[in-house]
Amino acid sequence: MPTARREIWRSRWFMPAFSVFLGLLMLAAFWIGDRPGDGVASLGVMMAVGALFLFGGRSETLRGLGGPGRDERWAMIDLRATAFAGIVTILAIIGAWLVEIARGGDGNPYGALGAVAGVAYIVGVALLRWRS
Repeated sequence: MPTARREIWRSRWFMPAFSVFLGLLMLAAFWIGDRPGDGVASLGVMMAVGALFLFGGRSETLRGLGGPGRDERWAMIDLRATAFAGIVTILAIIGAWLVEIARGGDGNPYGALGAVAGVAYIVGVALLRWRS
């Protein structure tokens, strides 16, 4: 990976800028949906998150989440946290699908999200197995 690219990713400015970018996307989506007030509120929340990452530099947790100060330990913490979040999300999707089915619905969009998760898992296992 080129050094310049790695420096941008690990820069202390990346996460604040990314937070504001997401806030602007939310603002645009809410604006298109004719709810600009909710969009402004969302942008404000994301700007606050960005400020937290920008000015909370002494916190090891914020540095680990935000990019700079990451090492092998943080890479493993990130991997485990991502796996935990994935399991919780998949269980929530399965639960929502079951509720939708029990209410007489067709289970969508939860069935589609569950299918995406299942296929992504199988592809991930296959690719990781192939690479090792």
